[in-house]
Amino acid sequence: MNVPSNLKYTKDHEWISIDGDIATVGVTDFAQGELGDIVYVEVETVDETLDIEEVFGTVEAVKTVSDLFLPLSGEIIEFNESLESEPEKVNSDPYGEGWMIKIKFSNPEEVEQLLDADAYKAIIGA
Repeated sequence: MNVPSNLKYTKDHEWISIDGDIATVGVTDFAQGELGDIVYVEVETVDETLDIEEVFGTVEAVKTVSDLFLPLSGEIIEFNESLESEPEKVNSDPYGEGWMIKIKFSNPEEVEQLLDADAYKAIIGA
């Protein structure tokens, strides 16, 4: 189970990479493994400003559809459009080519509430 120590995590199995006031978000290796083969990623909230834990999109796997929850309040400034034609990148490279969105976050204090790698490993039993 891959849980990079340089990232932040949510209890909803999303990872967050912080660079200044921009956060890149994707689903964790654990999440993609639980979902199975991902066949579609839908994000229709680009250029919208949402609050923490609001649904920003969905990920569809062979067996299920799951909501994606925003880990930080802010404006969604980018969607990884390569996922439209290659959603399987979420399975093959969840922490790299499989990233989903970029957020210009508005409340830096929310970053402090995210989980570190050890806390996330405790949740998933790794």
